[in-house]
Amino acid sequence: MLIGEYEHSLDAKGRLIMPAKLREDMGEKFIVTKGLDGCLFGFSQTEWANFEEKLKTLPLTNKNARDFVRFFLSGAIECEIDKQGRFLIASNLREYANMEKDVVIIGVGTRLEIWNKDKWKVYNSEENISADEIAENMTMLGI
Repeated sequence: MLIGEYEHSLDAKGRLIMPAKLREDMGEKFIVTKGLDGCLFGFSQTEWANFEEKLKTLPLTNKNARDFVRFFLSGAIECEIDKQGRFLIASNLREYANMEKDVVIIGVGTRLEIWNKDKWKVYNSEENISADEIAENMTMLGI
């Protein structure tokens, strides 16, 4: 399971170190794509295959479904860990997530999220997120 929060910096070529604690679960090759809330999503090959299967079940006749599939698949790239434990984030994905230097990688169970550090601080701030409010909303989902 992918968990934790890790701060790293992009190098001049757009490479990012994959935290050692996450490397084993992600594998040597994995998929990075546009994510929700302005971050990037990273999936292991296995989790990406699961996600793709779910996307395939969406009806082509539904515009929202087509938009959803396009959003995730059009920006997806396969990344590979180099000998120094780094991987390259494509320039279009860096631009989408507003990544220039400092980033935060978080594990959220079945995927990674890669955030611009400043954007993560705002998103994760007490003014933006209330654990009590989130817990109350989760009762609607049966949790």
